[in-house]
Amino acid sequence: MNTAVFPKTTETGRIPELFGSMVFNDHVMKERLPKETYKALKKTMELGKHLDPSIAGVVANAMKDWAVEKGATHFTHWFQPMTGITAEKHDSFISPEGNGTVIMEFSGKELVKGEPDASSFPSGGLRATFEARGYTAWDPSSYAFIKDNTLCIPTVFCSYGGEALDKKTPLLRSMEAINKEALRILKLFGSTDVTRVNTTVGPEQEYFLIDEKLFEKREDLKLCGRTLFGRKPPKGQELEDHYFGVIKPRVAAFMADLDEELWKLGIFAKTEHNEVAPAQHELAPIFTDTNLATDHNQLMMETMKKVAKRHGLACLLQEKPFEGINGSGKHNNWSISTNTGVNLLEPGESPRENAQFLLFLTAVIKAVDEYQDLLRVSVASAGNDHRLGANEAPPAIVSMFLGDDLTEILEAIETGKAYSQKDKEVMKVGVHILPRFPKDTTDRNRTSPFAFTGNKFEFRMLGSDLSIAGPNIILNTIVAEELSQFADELEKAADFNEALEELIRRTIREHKRIIFNGNNYSDEWVKEAEKRGLLNLKTTADALPSFIAPKNIELFTKHRIFTTAELHSRYEILMEVYCKKLRIEALTMSEMARREILPAISKYASSLVKTALEKKRLSEDLPAVYETETARRLSELSASLGEKILKLEDDLDTAAAISDIGEQAQFYKERILIDMAEARADADEAEGISAAEYWPFPTYTELLYSV
Repeated sequence: MNTAVFPKTTETGRIPELFGSMVFNDHVMKERLPKETYKALKKTMELGKHLDPSIAGVVANAMKDWAVEKGATHFTHWFQPMTGITAEKHDSFISPEGNGTVIMEFSGKELVKGEPDASSFPSGGLRATFEARGYTAWDPSSYAFIKDNTLCIPTVFCSYGGEALDKKTPLLRSMEAINKEALRILKLFGSTDVTRVNTTVGPEQEYFLIDEKLFEKREDLKLCGRTLFGRKPPKGQELEDHYFGVIKPRVAAFMADLDEELWKLGIFAKTEHNEVAPAQHELAPIFTDTNLATDHNQLMMETMKKVAKRHGLACLLQEKPFEGINGSGKHNNWSISTNTGVNLLEPGESPRENAQFLLFLTAVIKAVDEYQDLLRVSVASAGNDHRLGANEAPPAIVSMFLGDDLTEILEAIETGKAYSQKDKEVMKVGVHILPRFPKDTTDRNRTSPFAFTGNKFEFRMLGSDLSIAGPNIILNTIVAEELSQFADELEKAADFNEALEELIRRTIREHKRIIFNGNNYSDEWVKEAEKRGLLNLKTTADALPSFIAPKNIELFTKHRIFTTAELHSRYEILMEVYCKKLRIEALTMSEMARREILPAISKYASSLVKTALEKKRLSEDLPAVYETETARRLSELSASLGEKILKLEDDLDTAAAISDIGEQAQFYKERILIDMAEARADADEAEGISAAEYWPFPTYTELLYSV
């Protein structure tokens, strides 16, 4: 992290007092709830047990009193529908007394259940437009908090028929699935004291900051989140002088303000620095349980945008806001831990602990290999397609990095040969001692999509604005499936140690193709991956059909993460979003070209012609090469751009007439995106030869170096 001193808005001594001050957290609950109510609620939160309805009213009243003291006037059920952002409907605490006065009330019923209109949220065909009823239900495993004088109660969101209409419901289901299967494995190892296994996540968040006044002058940024036109600046990221560089005062002030807002919400904002691209930055929190981390990341993105506006800035979270400049990702640091404080992806001191580590490690290896298609689906979006494989982010090919030492250990286990490290050997799992495996025995591999980093896996393919719920639903579920298969086999074994050794060895042998420690950006790896039989689903349109492949439907329904209907609905929603986003981008491009770029080119070309004629009038010998040649080229580009915009508009009409969503997505990929790239090429060339005063909106140089 950069060590430069920058302005702080919070006195250091106040930080512990400030942290979580707007959260109805464990400390507040213990202080305000009756002892038995507190115990019952904690049991629900820690063990995933059903909430006793009798305590809801007590909790609601305490929550309301606390919120009102903090200045809250309203409450809302805060949920995460399939829009990718959060949703909320505010109700005030007031209740009429009957004598023209009001009191502040909040009942257990209002806490536990809400009823927002479900018809206007994406449902993928699960709900008809006229079927409006939907329900939100309190998620006690995630703390309530106050935002903008409103008590926000984290909830799930489902239809009248019980189908999940949100991202949180399947996430909670997936956490329960991996808990169930991991406990089976731990029981075989004699860990009877463990009662709960949770996955944890620390999502690193990348983003751009640009001047808000310049942002407002770009229709593409306002409507699409990314620039559809823009010539690469003379200086981009070539000198690598922005990465970890001195943080500029205006950005430092934003970061200080952001930290304070996030700390109030109990979000563990920890590390912040400049990223590789100019105007790009990163914020990393400390890891926490996946459910809470998902809520926190949604709040983090919302707060970034809100705080940026206070500082006259615009925060860009789109995956690829600038062509030719590094895009923004989100690194999902995922691990598995017990309620007794054991990280199951960290090697231990004893043979038993190391055998347990190897079993969980090989479960992840097998999961990533067998369900590489689902991991690709989990990060698929129109924006992320521009980023993946662009020599700045992992490619669309899913593989794993383990590092040389751990890879050699697995090879030794597979072959039965000795592995020596500091004169220690491993021959048999659980019998001979596996050497203590330090966290940093090898360098990091930033090109790997899924890299082991000592006691966790860093899933690097996520786009910046993506909800982390989707990728973690997939990770939890696929690892739960492999643990389930492992438990089925080991529970029947006559000799546990022998069966364990054979299982680990066989899993390594059958799934080692997914392990690659080299340069994932290289062309050689693309060829090598094809030889290994790994998938290369380059675009969202190519990847999404995997979501409803028979093997994946079987996986999700087995572990009760999704019903078949819920899976098909999500497929429809994701496909529709892909097509709609590309349509919005294409329409925006057409409008900008017709209303801004083409008139600007014509105006400048006309001024050049007038200048050339004036020179000729003054003297036949006065050269006007620059004016005539530039005007000629601008006229050619104007004609070409006009034709390409017409073709784009015609193809958009064709796309709209395609009824099958899969075929429509393929058409957008194969025709619309190409149309847009060709139109952009003409406009960007015209920008490069037009006078700055004539160009209708801020250039890349202005946008990237404005703060």
